[in-house]
Amino acid sequence: MTEQPLRPGSRLRVWYRPMRSRDRSESHRVATPLELLFDLCFVVAVGQAATSLHHALAEGHAAHGVTSFATVFFAVWWGWLNFSWFASAFDTDDVPYRLATLVQIAGGLTVAASVPRAFDGDFRLMVIGYVLMRLAMVFQWLRAARSDRGCRPAALRYATGIAVVQVLWIAYLWLPEGVRLAAFVVFALLEMAVPVWAESRHGTTWHPHHIAERYGLFTLIVLGEVILSATNAIKEGAAEPGHVGALVSLAAAGLVLVFSMWWLYFDRPGHARLVRRPTMFTSMSWGYGHYFIFASVAAVGAGLEVAVAYDTGTLHDLGGVAAALPTTLPVAIFLLSVWLLHIGPTNECRPIAIGFPVTAVLVVAASFTPAPIHVAAVLAAALVALTVVATHGQPQP
Repeated sequence: MTEQPLRPGSRLRVWYRPMRSRDRSESHRVATPLELLFDLCFVVAVGQAATSLHHALAEGHAAHGVTSFATVFFAVWWGWLNFSWFASAFDTDDVPYRLATLVQIAGGLTVAASVPRAFDGDFRLMVIGYVLMRLAMVFQWLRAARSDRGCRPAALRYATGIAVVQVLWIAYLWLPEGVRLAAFVVFALLEMAVPVWAESRHGTTWHPHHIAERYGLFTLIVLGEVILSATNAIKEGAAEPGHVGALVSLAAAGLVLVFSMWWLYFDRPGHARLVRRPTMFTSMSWGYGHYFIFASVAAVGAGLEVAVAYDTGTLHDLGGVAAALPTTLPVAIFLLSVWLLHIGPTNECRPIAIGFPVTAVLVVAASFTPAPIHVAAVLAAALVALTVVATHGQPQP
């Protein structure tokens, strides 16, 4: 970070620095160790959500599992997103900033611990953790409003909007069961409306390359969580005699899927769209749209666990298609999301622009084949090969 200039004879107060906007064109802007710690702690909540989704799917409660996963994942994702964009614009890295961030991490870990309860319909602990995260952000925005006159209008709007919505989340605990889902949708939309309202007055100086790196790092961590979940499932399945060959084959297909997802996401620079079209709509759609990328990647881990259980014969109430869809549907959502956010339907490279949605449809259709995970892996790898061939010799965007 750029330190504040000192007057002759003054002493640097390392414990406190005025929270002022960082330079949007700052070179060599990278993630800090505190941001990396933030990501690692939040991925614990991602893992808990994927595990609970796996259990719900294995028990045949698909609708409840998917709905619970979507709501729980929103709490995790929204807490991570708000910290990341704020840090991109106002990372002072002093003692108050670090302490407020550690409070957010504590709130995220509380959310992680509450995931199993939330899947059972008890959201009390989750709301406590979530509100703790968000109130820490109110403190951060008030600091920014006090120190940075240029961003004060936006910072005060952020602080006000976040505080008001937290009152609604607390009231959520007393709502009747029958209206909670509708209330969640409304409150979540209000949360997402706060940045739109605040940034419309005066945009904050987030750094496009830094934001793209932060999103890429979180994608990597969630992909690692998928590998961990699938590895643990295969390890447990291998303890049963007679399934080693099938599990080795399934593990290979799962790895091909993960490797292909990594390739397709990072094939195009994440900051390209943010730099090419630096509008509020572009940044909001890109930032918000990653909910589907992160959630779908995490869900693939749960789907692979279901596939392992099916292949080892421990699932007796699910048919082949029902056991395949928890993997193929998230992969298809991932492909469509990357296509919309990184490629674009009007991309001048027509094979890629068409290849992503076509492959997504074929991956879902693979659910009806005798080896759905293997077919999906082959299709994903084929899309990777298509992107390599189609972009050969083209300059990077």
